[in-house]
Amino acid sequence: MRLVAPPNRAPASVNRYLLPYEQDVVTIRRHPAVLIGPVAAVLGALIIAGILSNTVVASSAAVLAVIWWVWLLILVWFVWRVAGWSVDYFVITSQRLLLTQGLITRQVNMMPLGKVTDMRFERTLLGRFLGYGTFVMESAGQDQALSRINFVPYPEQLYLEVVGLIFKDPNE
Repeated sequence: MRLVAPPNRAPASVNRYLLPYEQDVVTIRRHPAVLIGPVAAVLGALIIAGILSNTVVASSAAVLAVIWWVWLLILVWFVWRVAGWSVDYFVITSQRLLLTQGLITRQVNMMPLGKVTDMRFERTLLGRFLGYGTFVMESAGQDQALSRINFVPYPEQLYLEVVGLIFKDPNE
């Protein structure tokens, strides 16, 4: 299964980083599993807040208010993480790999395809179960800004896509 998207299907937040002669091959969000930690934190905090609200600790209204304000702050942090995930993209173009991140402060990491000397993907047991992996790229002894990309969905297909771009068919 190829995940090749038609050109110029990337969101505007990504399109501004593409060069005029580049073709957008694949633009994806990182796997939603990146949010497992924040979901666990907000649900755990909710359970703890609920338990504390029904114990002697919350005997006064001020203590009860503090418990729920702390939970509300954790919920706001969770919403911030989800919003950040929704604008983060991994982009494979005909010329390079890009990872865009950040809501307020935008960070764009890039590696030219021609500089990739070694690439592999790793999958943990949870990654195999949920369908994500990690790309690890190396470049001729240089430290690159884009050397590790975690929570990549469809890692086998994307790996083949990137390798196909790096090692073009000699018959074409």
